[in-house]
Amino acid sequence: MYVSAGIPAPDDIDPNRERVGPMAIDDSTSSLFAPWRDRLRHSAIILLVAGLALAALVALGDLSLLAAGAVFLCIVAAALVPWRLHDVAATRDDVRPVHPVEAAAVSAVVAGMPDPAVLLDRAGRVLHLNAAAAQLAPALRRNELAQFALRSPEIITALREAIATSETRRATYLDHVPVDRWMELIVTPVPMPTPFGGADKCMLMTFHDQTPLRRVEEMRADFVANASHELRTPLAALSGFIDTLQGPARDDVKARDRFLGIMHNQATRMARLIDDLLSLSRVELSAHVRPDALVDLVPIIRQVADGLEPLARERQVVIDIDLPDMPVTIAGDREELLRLFENLIENALKYGASGGKVMVSLTTVLSGEAAPEVRVVVRDFGPGIAPEHLPRLTERFYRVDVGDSRAQGGTGLGLSLVKHIVNRHRGRLLIESVPKQGASFTAAFPQAKPPEAT
Repeated sequence: MYVSAGIPAPDDIDPNRERVGPMAIDDSTSSLFAPWRDRLRHSAIILLVAGLALAALVALGDLSLLAAGAVFLCIVAAALVPWRLHDVAATRDDVRPVHPVEAAAVSAVVAGMPDPAVLLDRAGRVLHLNAAAAQLAPALRRNELAQFALRSPEIITALREAIATSETRRATYLDHVPVDRWMELIVTPVPMPTPFGGADKCMLMTFHDQTPLRRVEEMRADFVANASHELRTPLAALSGFIDTLQGPARDDVKARDRFLGIMHNQATRMARLIDDLLSLSRVELSAHVRPDALVDLVPIIRQVADGLEPLARERQVVIDIDLPDMPVTIAGDREELLRLFENLIENALKYGASGGKVMVSLTTVLSGEAAPEVRVVVRDFGPGIAPEHLPRLTERFYRVDVGDSRAQGGTGLGLSLVKHIVNRHRGRLLIESVPKQGASFTAAFPQAKPPEAT
């Protein structure tokens, strides 16, 4: 077949023209429709043989000269007409219209969609799919029915309804492989022109991962429930003691002093809970903005340790600080870092008091990517934490021992706040613990690059 992109007809081709590359003419002589030089040679041989045979018949008197001439002309026409038929057929094949759905532009549009997308015909066969869809459903194959690869009843129902009604359909389903994910499917009928001027409907299936939204909604519901519960407890205590002081204990001086002390502790706990909630909200609000101010961690840690010295004396715990003499700077927010180290050291003093000592150290090491990293380690020698609790320690309002935490004045938000502050500083929080051997909390931050000399 001749290439249609500007190649001349057989009669116009120079026989001495060099034939190279993909446009070279096929030299095969196994067909009547071989290239023109081979066909000319075959036709000449046929005409020569036919002429000799007719001449012999005329010489023998079996055929008149006029009849022989007519027969020869018919043979000539029979030898030349297939050339023209072949050229017409080749031209029609070259200009054969491509179906709009099979066009490369449609495939490129589907492949460029960020979400998993699959284009189907009215029968439900896959015409195009992108890499995200192939990853979501590896069983999808082109020119095969999508129902065989997508076995979720919600998907099949939405697809059948969209094909039957030519209207957009939505469905939400839970995908269990490889992990649980909530997915939303949208089946959109897309009108596509046909090669003969008509119109047909294709079905565009797009998948949207709703898992983050679902998890945020669940976290919001849990957060509201836990926060309301945590606030209700001190409020109930305050309300009960106020009623008691206004009633039976109105004139009881000892009861009044004791109740006022309890009320003060409950009010302090509630104020701290609200303060932690506000701090957590502020950190989450600016989580996408990395701090850029250079902060020296050494004086921050010393300030926090000095501020917690009264609590350490009360719990009979020694704070052992191992800090370098030289400044250690990171890109950070000073107030947030103060809150971070205050929570870590205070937790160690409260829950690891039985060990009698809390160690705070600061070192600079190379991380796995050979980048300098600053690590602040706060270790206690208390009872430690059971392994099953370690993955959930940074969840909001999660406590290993609810009674002990409330007795210590904890809000259940300290480590959650620590995790969010570390994440905002593009760092890592590492927690290690062995029961009866204490716990170690490590806050790792990327070290700030020194300013270039000008």
